[in-house]
Amino acid sequence: MPSRALRERVIDLEVPADDVERGRALRKSTPRRALAQLNAGPRSATEILVTQNADRIPELVGLRFARMLTDPFSFYRGSAAVMAADLAAGPSSGIEVMCCGDAHISNFGIYAAPHRALLFDLTDFDEAAAAPWEWDVKRLITSAIVGGRHAGYEPKTIRAFVEQAATAYRDSLREILGLNVLDRFYLRYEPALYRDQAAKSLQPVIDRSMQRARERTSARAFGRIMAVGADGGLRLREDPPVLQHVDIGVESLLDESLREYLTGVRADIALLLSHFRITDIALRVVGVGSVGTRCYLAILTGPDGTPLILQIKQATKSVLEEYGGVEQPRVMRDAIQALGQGVRVVDGQLVLQAMSDVFLGTARKDGRDYYVRQFHDMKGTVETEGMSPAAFGEYVSACCVLLARAHAQSENAAMLHGYVGGGAAVRSAIIEWSYAYADKSLDDFHQLRAAAKAGEVEVADDPAR
Repeated sequence: MPSRALRERVIDLEVPADDVERGRALRKSTPRRALAQLNAGPRSATEILVTQNADRIPELVGLRFARMLTDPFSFYRGSAAVMAADLAAGPSSGIEVMCCGDAHISNFGIYAAPHRALLFDLTDFDEAAAAPWEWDVKRLITSAIVGGRHAGYEPKTIRAFVEQAATAYRDSLREILGLNVLDRFYLRYEPALYRDQAAKSLQPVIDRSMQRARERTSARAFGRIMAVGADGGLRLREDPPVLQHVDIGVESLLDESLREYLTGVRADIALLLSHFRITDIALRVVGVGSVGTRCYLAILTGPDGTPLILQIKQATKSVLEEYGGVEQPRVMRDAIQALGQGVRVVDGQLVLQAMSDVFLGTARKDGRDYYVRQFHDMKGTVETEGMSPAAFGEYVSACCVLLARAHAQSENAAMLHGYVGGGAAVRSAIIEWSYAYADKSLDDFHQLRAAAKAGEVEVADDPAR
C-alpha cells in the first residue's frame, strides 16, 4: 500500500505552526461534527441534470442519460453537479484547496509519465477548481459506498474499508505535510515500486492494470480507428454516435483551435508537433458525465508514419463553481477570462497530479473553451468490477492517499491539517455524511429512472451495451 512506502520517506519537519493553529481555531466556527450534516440543495437531481444539457450536443443527450441509468454507480459518476449543489447547501470547513471536483474511485488510474514510467494518480480534472477540501473527500468516500453496494459486498465489509480509507486520508495528509515542500512536490507513486507492499489480493489487479495501460497507446488506437481507403489514403472507421466525422465547418474550427493551442505549448512540444500533419478529425463520445459535451480526436501522422492522437475536449465552468457556488480566486478568474476554462482544467491537473502530460494545452474557438491532451498515452482506469472485497478496500485507501497528496500541494494544506487533527472527529463526520448521501444518490437515480419511464427525459440506446 502506498502509505507504507510513504512512511519510510517522512522527514521530521514541523508544518507552519500559525497555519495549524488557524485551522484548529476554525473548529469553533464550523465544528468538525457539523460536516456530518447533509442538506439537500433546493433543486431536484433531474432538474440539474436536464439544465446541464443546455449547451450539449442535442443528439447525444439521450445517450448520456442511457449511460447514467445503467446502474446506481454509473448515475453517481455522472452526477457531480447534483452533489456540488447538495454540498453547497450544508456546513463547510471554509478551508479551500485545489479540488478535483469529481474524485470518485473510477477517476484514479494508471498513466505514463513523460519519462515513460507508469504512475498511479488522479486522472480526471474537468471539474477541478478551488473549493472546500472535504467536498473531494466526501465524493471519494461516497463513491466507495455506492461502488461497494453495486458490487454486492456485505454492509459490514463496506463499513470496514470505508473507515480504513478515511483514516488513510487523515494519516497520509499528516505524513505528507511532514515532508519539506520540495519532497512533497516531487512525491509520486509508481505501481511497479510499491506492488510488492500491497495486499496479495490487490497485486493481480495492479499487474493487470499496468499491462492494460502499457497496451493503450496512440499506435494501438490508431490501428483500431483508422483504415486504408480505396484511394490508398487513411480514413476513419466510423462508429456512430460514439465515433464519427465532423462537418467541414467544425473541422475548420478545430484546425484553427489546434493552431492556437500550438502557440501556448512549450517550445520543445511545438517543435515536435511541427513534424506531424492532421490526418483526420472526429467526434468521440467519452465517459458518463461528459457525454454530450464536445470532445474530438485529432489524428496526426508523422513523416515516418508515426501516429499521435490528441484529444480536444470542451471545458465548461466547473460544477464546483456553477452548482456549488464557490467563487474562484482572482488569479484563476483572470486566467479564465484571458484563456478560457481550459486553463482551469490544465492548471488543476498540474497542481493535483504528480506528473502530467507534456501535451497539455488550451484553446478557444467559436465561443467555446477547450483543453488539449494526448489520447491513450498508456492511460487506463483500474477495473473494479470483479474485485474481491479486500482488494477493493485496499484500492480505495490508495485513492485516499493520493487525494491527500494532491490536497497537500495547496497553500492552505497546513490549515487543513490543523482542522482535521489526528482524532476520529472528521473521519466519523465524513463517513456519516457519505452514507446519507449514498442513500440520497440512490433516490436520485430512481427519480431519473421514473422521469425516463414517464417520457420526461430522453433516453437513447447505448451502442456500447
